[in-house]
Formats: sequence, structure tokens, C-alpha cells
Amino acid sequence: MRRLRSLEQWELFPYMGKWLLMACAAAVLAGSASAFFLLALEWATNTREASPWLIGFLPLAGFVVGWAYQRVGKSVEAGNNLIIDEIHDPRKIIPRRMVPLVLIGTVVSHLFGASVGREGTAVQMGGALADQLTHVFRLRADDRRILLMAGMSGGFAAVFGTPLAGALFGLEVLAIGRMRYDALFPCVIAAIVADQVCLAWGVHHTHYVVDHVCALTLLPVLGVIAAGIVFGLVGLLFATATHHLGGWMKRRIAYAPLRPLLGGAVIALSVSVLPAWRYIGLGIPTIVEAFQHPVAPWDFAGKFAYTVASLASGFKGGEVTPLFYIGATLGNALAPLLHLPVGMLAGLGFVAVFAGAANVPLACTVMAIELFGPSIAPFALIACVVSYLFSGHAGIYHAQRLGRAKHVRHLPEDLRLAEVKAYRKKLRETPAVTDDVP
Repeated sequence: MRRLRSLEQWELFPYMGKWLLMACAAAVLAGSASAFFLLALEWATNTREASPWLIGFLPLAGFVVGWAYQRVGKSVEAGNNLIIDEIHDPRKIIPRRMVPLVLIGTVVSHLFGASVGREGTAVQMGGALADQLTHVFRLRADDRRILLMAGMSGGFAAVFGTPLAGALFGLEVLAIGRMRYDALFPCVIAAIVADQVCLAWGVHHTHYVVDHVCALTLLPVLGVIAAGIVFGLVGLLFATATHHLGGWMKRRIAYAPLRPLLGGAVIALSVSVLPAWRYIGLGIPTIVEAFQHPVAPWDFAGKFAYTVASLASGFKGGEVTPLFYIGATLGNALAPLLHLPVGMLAGLGFVAVFAGAANVPLACTVMAIELFGPSIAPFALIACVVSYLFSGHAGIYHAQRLGRAKHVRHLPEDLRLAEVKAYRKKLRETPAVTDDVP
């Protein structure tokens, strides 16, 4: 008996029991919050589509959301980046106010016509709610990190109905080129349970159909590599444009509520003047359409512009569903040029642009399998990895760290993505030190 207790495997039973309890608790909170959020989002979308005049109140809605964050939400304004930073460098429990603020802010943004997503809200709610269990279970810093990761996985899995991708997202999004396998079991349990909890509340997810996948031969593989390069560059451009425009507005407009007020006015006016209704909100109908037949080749650019404007102005939500839209419609536009099926390339763009913009190629590959079926797996892996490489060392989450650089050797580990540009500039300005040659 003493020998049995000394076995490493014997110690797994209390470990698994502990994380089954804590991951399930976090998952119930994340799944329930995501279900309520998705139902509220469906109501907001239906209401806006039935009352197009609501777009005229987008500037006022933006001001109210900005004012609320200015008054009581400064400590949680960083959103997903705050959670990622807390996982890397634990300091204090994420305030509970993050949950109602991001929930209401996102629903209001969608109700009045901003082009934002939903993943940011679900991940923030999942992480913040999971963190409230830190005191309940009296967790140490290392266990708190893992619980936060499980909360992120649960929120992502529940909002998209992709539990395997959700589990990988919580592991992969923290650092480029490095994953924490000590959190694998909690993240898997949290993602699966949160997805089931969300479904139990009566939420249904959109079903996407890829009706034909090419045989795995040379020409289709080369075509997917070419498409992956474009997907990665678009992901890079999206992340860079969002951060640069957001930074420019912060420098030019000191009072935060004025940013979404002015941004909302520009968006509302342009939507009223231009035929741009399909570029606001989530845009799920257009995404579904991109899988079925050719759409306007400029649809991806329209969604790109309205999403960058909305997020940089300060409207709340996320980037992922707009990136799905951009990727699906971009893939749709590239399909005839590369002689590939429209539905297949729309599906690859759907996941690969996000893979490049968020630096999560494995999670996006698994998401493609969960959404479109296993036959697309080899092409999805190629597209996501190529996109990931060509998006460079940038991304939509500035708090991501460099675990290992993608293809260059002069970037140090644990550097935040927000610091990469400054580090490279300093490196260029520092003269190289060489040994004297006699």
C-alpha cells in the first residue's frame, strides 16, 4: 500500500478531483453568462434590423458606453489584455464589474449598429467570473492562473459552440510559440462543460456548410498556401490598423466618451449615405452567404473598415466574428482566382484570418474541423499555419507574450507584442558590437 501511494499516478486522483470541481464551477458560470449574452445579442440584432432608424442613435449610445467606462470601468477597460496580463503576472482579482460593463456595452453596441464581435465579451465574462472563485477556493497564484485560462476557454467554447477549439484557445492565446500543458485538463473540462451548459439554456449556434473539399493534391495545396499568405497579411493589417487608429484617437481626443461619439457619428452617417448595411453588426447572414455562392469582392474590405472604425472608437465587443466575416468573404473572392471551391476557401478564410490576427493556428485548425468536418483538416492546417507565419509578430491582443519567435532569432522571450515595435527600433539604432580584426 505504501508503494502504491508513492506512485506518481496515485497523486493524480486528488489533482483531477480538484480541477474537475473548479473547472466545472467556472464552466457553469461562463456557459450561463454566454447563453444570456447570446440571447440578448439575438434580441439586439433582430431589433436593429426591424428598426433601421436606430443607427441614428449610435453616436449617443457610444457616448453612454464610453462615459460608463470612464466613470466606473477604467480598471477593466483593457478587456482581454487585462486577463492575459493577470495570467502572466498575477496581481489582483479582476473586478466583478467587468462582467456587466462588457455585457451591456456589447449589447448596446450591436443594438445601435456598431461593427463588433462577441468573443471578447464571452472571454472577458468567463475569465472575470472564474477569477471570483479564487477566494472561494483559496487559490495560490499558479492555480489562479490556470483557473483564469479555464474561464477563457469556457467563454470561447460556449459563444461559438466549439469546445475543442475553446480549450486550445485558452492555452494558445497567451504566448506565441508556447503553451502551458499543466492547464490542459482544466481547460478541456471547462470548455466542454461550458458548451453543454450554454446549449442546455436553449442557445443554438449557426451551422456553416462546406459542400465540397478538393482532393489533397499539389495544385490545391499550392492554392491554399497562396491564400494563406493573403489571409495572414490581412490579419496583420487588421491588427495594425485597429491599434494605430485607436492610439491616434486617444492622442487626439483626451476625453474618452467623445471617441465613440465621433466614431459613431461617422459610422452612422456613412451607413445612411452608402449601401453599407451589410457591414454593421455581426454580419452572420453574409458569412453564411459566402459559403454558398459568390458575393461582392469588396465585402471583406467594407467589413474591415467598419470594424476597425468601431473598435478603435471604443465600442465594446470583440474582433473574432468580424474576422470570420472578413476571412469568409475574402476567401470567397479569392476562390475563382485560385480555381478552388467557393465554400471551401470561404471556410479556410473564416478560420485562417483569425489564426493570423490572434496567433492561434492550432485552435483555428481544430475549429475548422468542428465547424466544417474532418475532410477540411489538412487544408485548414496549411492555411492557418501559413497565415500565422505571415501575420508577423503582431496581433489583436497586445498582452500576448513571445514564447518563441516565429521565424527570427533576435526577439527575446516574454516580450509583450505591444513592445515588439519599440524593441526592434532600439535594436536598429544600437550599433552592432564586433570584435576588432587585426
